[in-house]
Amino acid sequence: MATSSPKRRRRNRPERGPNSDKIQKILQPTMNVPYYELLNEEQLELVHDKSMQILEEGGIAFIYEPALKYFREAGCKVEGDVVYFDREFVMETLEKAPSRFTWTARDPEKSVQIGENYVCFAPVVGPPFVRDLDGGRRDGTREDLQNFIKMTQATPYLHCSTQEIVVPADIPIAHRHLELFYDHLTMGDKPTMGVYHTGLTGEDSVNMAKIAFGEQAMRDNHYLHGIVNVSSPRRLDDRMLSMLIAYAENNQIIDCTPFILSGAMGPVSILGTVAQLNAEALSGILLAQLVNPGNPCIYGSFQAVVDLQSGAPVMGAPESQLALYMNAQLARKYKIPFRAAGSYASSKIIDAQGAYEAALSMYPSLQCGANFVLHAAGWLESGLVAGYEKFVLDLDVLGQYQTFLKGINWDEDQWAMEEIINEVEPGGHHLGTAHTMRHMKTAFYRSEMFDYEAAENWEIAGSEDSRTRAARKVKQLIRSYERPAMRNGLEEELREYIEKRKPELDPSKIVG
Repeated sequence: MATSSPKRRRRNRPERGPNSDKIQKILQPTMNVPYYELLNEEQLELVHDKSMQILEEGGIAFIYEPALKYFREAGCKVEGDVVYFDREFVMETLEKAPSRFTWTARDPEKSVQIGENYVCFAPVVGPPFVRDLDGGRRDGTREDLQNFIKMTQATPYLHCSTQEIVVPADIPIAHRHLELFYDHLTMGDKPTMGVYHTGLTGEDSVNMAKIAFGEQAMRDNHYLHGIVNVSSPRRLDDRMLSMLIAYAENNQIIDCTPFILSGAMGPVSILGTVAQLNAEALSGILLAQLVNPGNPCIYGSFQAVVDLQSGAPVMGAPESQLALYMNAQLARKYKIPFRAAGSYASSKIIDAQGAYEAALSMYPSLQCGANFVLHAAGWLESGLVAGYEKFVLDLDVLGQYQTFLKGINWDEDQWAMEEIINEVEPGGHHLGTAHTMRHMKTAFYRSEMFDYEAAENWEIAGSEDSRTRAARKVKQLIRSYERPAMRNGLEEELREYIEKRKPELDPSKIVG
């Protein structure tokens, strides 16, 4: 059933950092329409209980001794690498996590809120390949990464950046994280993630952020945002855990997101998958609170199903949508901001399959009440490809979603009573009325990428399809990019750090 109000339940605890009440000028949507709740209270408690049973009886493996030390000191039962959690300890510790926090940008006016009824759209992250109409499918390069940063900076429909919007394969992997974070810090001024592959890359991100923002500002604000992917089923490894601890020690955002393909890393059943995902997500959030009580955290859900005939992931499956609604309700129960699905597509190109999959993945994220939507633009081929044309088509749809999230405008003028009663006769029309003329430029969202012309006019204009229009828009966005201002000397300080670090880095510590 739909709830009567989209407002989140709030906690009476302070938000960490000085910007909690700052009115942000960047266009970040709030959810002003009701979200959908699939489970009744009894069903929600049953899923919670099964998750607690997994934590109490099955446990979660933490393959990293420093993490195990935190749990031992907290009084948790630890056998080998497996930690077992008492449900009272779980609920008491989760209370320390904030229900809302500020993700601070280099330009403070572009900082965003995470939690309650705020929604943040983020571009794709992680694809090793790119695809466009000109070059087809190919390895990503630094130029591609910079192009996607430019497009992210140029649009109002993405409220932050990520990191490897595409993996720049032409940068040696040993110091790739340094160069790509340098590009984000210098080319954009929206909130951005740090690099979060390992503790080592996480520490370099923290150090570079301290150069950019200052050590005291890093203690007081949340500039970096790291994804901790649980290696489902029920296992976190040293790479993820060392990064989690490095970020939490510095008061930065931890986004704990199990990566579950139902039928492979989780059971084929929706209920079992949701209970397992819930237990896994909570376990990482618990560790973050032990490292730094009050650390900002996000409860993430990345769940897809496996095609049991081919073994390939299926994007936009109905089972995934149902699971998403359930996990969103659990996150609200714990009063922790929720991350949901983006514009996922298994399709290799922008075709009917790709469009349908993206819509089937994305729309439930709005209906479930998500706060943070990663991979909202650019995702193709199950995340292996960042598509240029897909990116700008997704941006256009995000603009439509953002309009939807505004809900109904209840201003008195919206009734148009003068026009309905006195100006327009029965059987007449509203074209050209004073009300229409006042609102003609702002009344409706008008897509740049969709064609609304008559078929004859479309044919005369060259019969362009959406990919062709999108390819032109890509070039326009990149040309329109303006490099944001930064303080004098910042680039030189960052380059000095990078050049000093390069000879110190062992590639095996990055990829091993």
